[in-house]
Amino acid sequence: MVNRFVLNETSYHGAGAIQSIPDEIKGRGFKKAFVCSDPDLIKFNVTKKVTDILENAGIDYEIYSEIKANPSVANVKTGVEAFKASGADCIVAIGGGSSMDTAKAIGIIITNPEFGDVVSLEGVAETKNKAVPIIAVPTTAGTAAEVTINYVITDEEKHRKMVCVDVHDIPVVAVVDPDMMSSMPKGLTAATGMDALTHAIEGYITAGAWELSDMFHLKAIEVIARSLRGAVDNTPDGREGMALGQYIAGMGFSNVGLGIVHSMAHPLGALYDTPHGVANAIILPTVMEYNAPATGDKYKYIAQAMGAEGTENMTQEEYRKAAVDAVRKLSKDVGIPANLKEIVKPEDVDFLAQSAFDDACRPGNPRETSVAEIAELYRSLM
Repeated sequence: MVNRFVLNETSYHGAGAIQSIPDEIKGRGFKKAFVCSDPDLIKFNVTKKVTDILENAGIDYEIYSEIKANPSVANVKTGVEAFKASGADCIVAIGGGSSMDTAKAIGIIITNPEFGDVVSLEGVAETKNKAVPIIAVPTTAGTAAEVTINYVITDEEKHRKMVCVDVHDIPVVAVVDPDMMSSMPKGLTAATGMDALTHAIEGYITAGAWELSDMFHLKAIEVIARSLRGAVDNTPDGREGMALGQYIAGMGFSNVGLGIVHSMAHPLGALYDTPHGVANAIILPTVMEYNAPATGDKYKYIAQAMGAEGTENMTQEEYRKAAVDAVRKLSKDVGIPANLKEIVKPEDVDFLAQSAFDDACRPGNPRETSVAEIAELYRSLM
């Protein structure tokens, strides 16, 4: 059995890490940066923290901000044309998953123009060339898009999210500076943090998990569990812990896959624009219960990593319950809704279930599933 691992060429971690960006741009011989960032980050001067550094270093740049939450095919196509017109030779992606996913798709299409329709990138596209070099600067404590080979674009015509997996899209440099996350509102910190926990747990129990990925995921669960409450309260230790924890989770899951928590969350974003982290957080405990029979003793170590005591003396049923309970408690403590009642319309369940089953994350689920069983999981949360 051969297992592949793909990671950034270089990553920077810790407060003040963004100061390293000019040296990376100049050291790699780039002349102009195409800055991908969403309108809110520009409005609240978060993007400016990086562009000020570029200006002070005499680095030319152009901003592209036609990026919405759950970015669309149109956002990518417009971005491709903007990049072509800009004369840039690298991309600086500043934001959460939306900015980074848009940047990845743009970067791939510029160097692989035969995928210009965007929709043909879904799944594992056979691109031939590396994307335009991306320097990724996360502003949310959760998506880990700066270290993954995945990106998600919404096909608005079909009301579905396309999960794209491509080793050619991973950013060459990740700059994980907790100070870039300090302006996030509490709700967004909680949602993206629970997204990170979902990455770590799903990555740990996914069908493709192995010893190296398990190491990353267990450590990520531990760091996230101890840091997320503090990050929501905007403490320096909490922010720094979440910045690291979400990155460690990304190092793992990007290389082994996820499961049906993600495949069920994606259609909610596509159909209702539900924030991805919120959808994951609501669905995670219920799917953990569903998947438990296919996870061996792994829930014991999840429970331990989340701070549960006495797991060595627990029965299998007890430690599985302890793991699920710990996730539910953390989710409740940071203010995540307990169910999908305010989100899902009953008449949409069959469409959602089929979309979730067709999603690229579903095959990684540790338990075999079906459209009917996924539909029941949705209904159990309503």
